[in-house]
Amino acid sequence: MNYLTKKELSWFKTLSEKNAISGQENEVAAFLKRHFEAKNLPMITDALGSIFAVKKSKNPDALKVMIMGHMDEIGFIVSKIEDNGMLRLLPIGGINPLTLTSQRMRVKTTQKTYVIGAIDATPPHLLGAGSPPIPRVEDVYLDVGLSAKKAVLEAGIQLGAMVTFDAPFQTLAGGQRILGKAFDNRYSLVMGLSILDALENKDLPYDLYVGASVQEEVGLRGAQTMTHRIQPDFAIVLDCSPARDSSGKPDELGQLGQGVLLRYLDRSMVARPTLLAYQEKMAKRARVPYQYFDSPGGTDAGAVHKSNAGVMTLTHCIVARSIHSPSTILDTYDFFASKKTLLTMLKDFSLARFEQLQREDR
Repeated sequence: MNYLTKKELSWFKTLSEKNAISGQENEVAAFLKRHFEAKNLPMITDALGSIFAVKKSKNPDALKVMIMGHMDEIGFIVSKIEDNGMLRLLPIGGINPLTLTSQRMRVKTTQKTYVIGAIDATPPHLLGAGSPPIPRVEDVYLDVGLSAKKAVLEAGIQLGAMVTFDAPFQTLAGGQRILGKAFDNRYSLVMGLSILDALENKDLPYDLYVGASVQEEVGLRGAQTMTHRIQPDFAIVLDCSPARDSSGKPDELGQLGQGVLLRYLDRSMVARPTLLAYQEKMAKRARVPYQYFDSPGGTDAGAVHKSNAGVMTLTHCIVARSIHSPSTILDTYDFFASKKTLLTMLKDFSLARFEQLQREDR
């Protein structure tokens, strides 16, 4: 069963197939801008490229609630062009080298078009005894079918060119699950657009900021600048976390199809118990499942919660298998459960609720 609307499914496909490594998020930012403009919502940006839509309250002294995801994905840049036309790469974000060999890739040219290539793969009978079993990203070669450095340059490929996986979006299991790249964190962008649709005709007692940061994968950079720009009172950070259920063990944290994460700890933030209790209460009210989760990774919340004089911050994540790879698998029911919980929370939130959460935390 597919738990996405036709519009959400279309957004997932379009956004997954766009290419936007950290520092080169223009394609995704332009997509969001068009949708925010179509809703006649004012926008706010920072100098790094983050972009948010603003749904204003009728109250001139309203609280500010910020829903943030990140638009960048892991990928590569061209670091060297060999005389024989082969390309060398540097990683942008956390790359598992095991995902690289023989993968098809896309290289962005100066004409804003793409050249397709493939990571060079050495057959096993040519591997020497001392060959490393896992290559470093810096040691692989990307072959775009051109036989000389001059031809590569003439094709518009230069140092610093963006390189991403060539990974078409697909549905699995009759639409119950989806397969593609960059669900970390295009999930958040689809969620943000869906939330704006759902609340389009609803007056809110707070100013709502919904959008995306840049450069999360290389250090939560857009989260820092955008939080400083918006100055939110309450922040909800959306992200896609690594599932750990591939072994089939039900006690592993991060199970596909088991709902939104109550992410109590990661390397960048210790969650506030009062906010976790509030999130759990909203999931129960929405009648959807939820699961506790910890992670050795982090999210934009790590920068948001310690910005300015400190921001009340909650993560609102789901899991997917094989994140940071070209073949991520996400369960659409988790998206549905996350959306229902988030909408329930946003309809419940008010100045009185904010003050209650503050009191309970002291």
